[in-house]
Amino acid sequence: MRRWLAAWSLAAILAASAAHAADDPLNVCLDEDRPPLSVHHKGKPDSGFDVLLAQAIAERMGRPLKIQWFESKLDEDSSPQLEANALLSDGRCSLVGGYALTTDSLVKPGMKTARLPDFAGATREDRRRRVALGVLAPSQPYVYSPMTVVLGPKAKGRKIADIGDLAGLRLAIESGSLGDAILMTFDKGRLIDNITHLVPGRDDLLGALARGDYDATLIDLGRFDAHRTAHPDAPITASGYYYPIGANRGYVGLAGDPALIDTVNKALTELAAEGKIAEFGKQAGLTYLPPREPAILGDVWMKIIQR
Repeated sequence: MRRWLAAWSLAAILAASAAHAADDPLNVCLDEDRPPLSVHHKGKPDSGFDVLLAQAIAERMGRPLKIQWFESKLDEDSSPQLEANALLSDGRCSLVGGYALTTDSLVKPGMKTARLPDFAGATREDRRRRVALGVLAPSQPYVYSPMTVVLGPKAKGRKIADIGDLAGLRLAIESGSLGDAILMTFDKGRLIDNITHLVPGRDDLLGALARGDYDATLIDLGRFDAHRTAHPDAPITASGYYYPIGANRGYVGLAGDPALIDTVNKALTELAAEGKIAEFGKQAGLTYLPPREPAILGDVWMKIIQR
């Protein structure tokens, strides 16, 4: 009798714990200004591909979704890896979405602490303190993010099948960006004399391209999608060319919670098989490309130099 009562008590405790866990929200950190992936503007509904995907995953898990919005600075000193790690390690969320899956972005951080990025609800103390960092663990990828050539009005219709086809065009690129490294090192610097560098976060790269100040640029496909949605009449066009070295995006959590990553992977597999992920991309105005091998991109800079 005592054994039966003990077993019943244990089952009741486990059932109560499971019910409580199901009520706990799935906390996901998303960048507040990265259209068409994720957008959070005061007075407007939250939107974007990663918002739709996070909602679907939370539903599969039977948990409500809570988004922790944060602001990632677009400058040469920002580190998406440290920002994501700090948010996770501080308990602001259990997953960070839209994370570029590269070996460099997933290595154990070289420093023990980092500052938090600005996030919704942050206090003055939050902006000053440093957070002890953990180790990141990735989910399986759910979307492929390549670099693409975008053409200005004077180069409309030009066939681009390789970076070499940009020869003779007036090129603009943001200094310190991946596109900068690709164009500057192409064919031992053959394009250097045609390149103008703009300052990220200060100069309007795609706006300058639309005005006809330049003929072409090389940027992340998602940025072109965002500009096309915001400025449908802008006279810039997609070349249809994707640089062959690109990164998948997925979620990252902390290595100490492998069960969560397993559950997320199961949901991603189901949603992909049902065509839901591609559908979310279409709804958000994203040119959706399914993940490609390798799932986690190796040394990006070495691959570019070797080309």
